[in-house]
Amino acid sequence: MGKYLVTAAALAFGASAAQAADDITLQLKWVTQAQFAGYYVALQRGYYEEEDLNVTIKPGGPDIAPPQVVAGGGADVLVEWMPAALAAREKGLPLVNIAQPFKSSGMQLTCWKDSGIASPEDFAGKTLGVWFFGNEFPFMSWMSQLGIETDGADDNGVAVLKQGFNVDPLLQRQADCISTMTYNEYWQVIDAGVSPDDLITFKYEDQGVATLEDGLYVLEDRLEEDGFADKMTRFVRASMKGWKWAEENPEIAAMIVLDYDETGAQTEQHQVRMMGEIAKLTAGSDGALDPADYERTVASLLSGGSDPVITKAPEGAWTHAITDAALN
Repeated sequence: MGKYLVTAAALAFGASAAQAADDITLQLKWVTQAQFAGYYVALQRGYYEEEDLNVTIKPGGPDIAPPQVVAGGGADVLVEWMPAALAAREKGLPLVNIAQPFKSSGMQLTCWKDSGIASPEDFAGKTLGVWFFGNEFPFMSWMSQLGIETDGADDNGVAVLKQGFNVDPLLQRQADCISTMTYNEYWQVIDAGVSPDDLITFKYEDQGVATLEDGLYVLEDRLEEDGFADKMTRFVRASMKGWKWAEENPEIAAMIVLDYDETGAQTEQHQVRMMGEIAKLTAGSDGALDPADYERTVASLLSGGSDPVITKAPEGAWTHAITDAALN
């Protein structure tokens, strides 16, 4: 009898062990919004569960540095822009891009037309709002390529206003231009009552200085851990399934995001509009990093004049191993 009980207990333990999903924590670059819809869709529609994963999504915010969260063991994988990831890598935090759900950049400068700016050559002498905390790298590279200094508004330079995460500097005329994303801050300006006819925008993508945004990154040494690459393979496969579903069902995807917004700060109108714009940026990506997009990003970051974002071409900063396994 005793022997039977031990065997039954062992079988029960084996069954429960087989059913135990693998835990993964994802650190977002910013707050819960449609910018990250693919992950919330994958969570709510059970795509992670189908891959035997228990995924926790941690929102970001103005006081959160995602690379440091991963470095400290607070997350397994993070969403980050490549300029910040490569800069962190050069400084000793070995982040590796394992997937690239975003094909295009949503970054742009939004300017008052009446400031006299009709082309990037007109930036000199103006005040431009720029996000920092790693988000300034694409801007600094662009100015360097234009031969425009960033230490003051004069014939050869611009005054850089350290922009908070709002559009007040433009609305209050503290800046001639501010940084906006096509899916977020630009529409905040419009919603404040400004007519699109009063604005001129310069998309980084159109100016040939776009750098990759919203990739998935992990610490390099973790890819050597037993089972970690397999977990990431399943995570990327489920996440891309979520992203493609979100592209095809933008309004429902926006509603799913709202379900997970614990702050209550997001509105239905803003999230539906954001998801429509985000779908344009993820379109064309199956999740695998395009080496040509990577090389363009690196070239842009290296061309920072006397103060480049990175000082040498990175080695080992991305891998196709995860997406090859996930998508084929």
